[in-house]
Amino acid sequence: MRTVSEHQRVVADLIAARTAATVGLTEAEGLVLADDVAAPLSLPVFDNSAMDGYALRAEDVTGADKNPVKLPVAEDIPAGRTDALTLAPGTAHRIMTGAPLPAGATAVVPVEATDARTDTVEIRSAPKAGQHIRRAGEDVTAGTTVLRAGQVVTPAALGLAAALGLGSLTVRPRQRVLVMSTGTELVSAGTDLKPGQIYESNAIMLAAAVREAGGEVVATPTSSDDVAQFSAVLEGYAGQADLIITSGGVSAGAYEVVKDAFDGGDGRRPSGSSGGVEFVKVAMQPGMPQGAGLINGCPIITLPGNPVSALVSFEVFVRPALRAAMGLPHPHRPRRTAVLADDLTSPPGKRQFRRGVYDAAAGTVTTYGPPASHHLRWLASANCLLEIAEDVTEMAAGEQVQLWDLS
Repeated sequence: MRTVSEHQRVVADLIAARTAATVGLTEAEGLVLADDVAAPLSLPVFDNSAMDGYALRAEDVTGADKNPVKLPVAEDIPAGRTDALTLAPGTAHRIMTGAPLPAGATAVVPVEATDARTDTVEIRSAPKAGQHIRRAGEDVTAGTTVLRAGQVVTPAALGLAAALGLGSLTVRPRQRVLVMSTGTELVSAGTDLKPGQIYESNAIMLAAAVREAGGEVVATPTSSDDVAQFSAVLEGYAGQADLIITSGGVSAGAYEVVKDAFDGGDGRRPSGSSGGVEFVKVAMQPGMPQGAGLINGCPIITLPGNPVSALVSFEVFVRPALRAAMGLPHPHRPRRTAVLADDLTSPPGKRQFRRGVYDAAAGTVTTYGPPASHHLRWLASANCLLEIAEDVTEMAAGEQVQLWDLS
């Protein structure tokens, strides 16, 4: 069987970064910058007031904290006023936060330190020169590199770009992923179940995992176990995705539609397709049957159909490769070491991923639910995966165990 590490490398080699694209600011949120960003102008653009108050010359109100000084208010300057003003000696201009400072002013006195009048104002504090003035360029100097390639576009980064008058950024685009479930037994929620039918859940679950990882979901179609239908559905989305993820149809039984469609048994594959998919057994539990390859140049990752196997396989193989292709930080889940709170067993020769509940305060982890791959309830409430090495078959309470933090 292929090792987990080997299959991780296979998947990582398949999923490549998309060509950088220039997009609007709202589209850039959460993506990674492909280029450095240099400031086209300085911030602040002009000297402006940091307070609502009065612009004046500091030397005109020396000693005002002990002996208040009255000055005539010559102008009213709201934010957004665009005409150039000059402050005459011995006068004040009422000014709002962000409004341009008049030439000649050397300080701003907050309105709280005055009587707030608009004709003649009483100044009750003696400011130092430069007090409550934001100088042009004190935040950003034009030409300075303010954002770096490889940096995630956060709300603060968007705010800075917008403040600099930039309408777009060059980023590494999201991976576009087609998530496809297979199985004749699958029906949509809201449909009455017939004997032998179950509600489709993998596409919903895996699509959410793709989005949580930073990708974009193209669609979530479902196919029966008929090769012709599977092929038709897949061909209907040709060229729309950078990655295809399927679930189900990759095991060793009959009606393995994904295997059958991609030369897994009967030599058939979607008409006009090129490339191929390699189906392997990976030494892990859950998630042993796996597949990966290229179809018409598009990477395809085929996951097992049991829901826990599908999601654990996504976490182990797809999520880190997907995030790495988009340049996102921390492609891997955080790894922790914790004290095992209960005994466990693991199959020899396989790396086991057990659902667990991690208590960060106590530094302990408890296995959660049975290890079988159909127990989705337990995975839904777990906050970690315990990683048990291939050569470990038993662990006792009190031992140190490695885990993947899913919280």
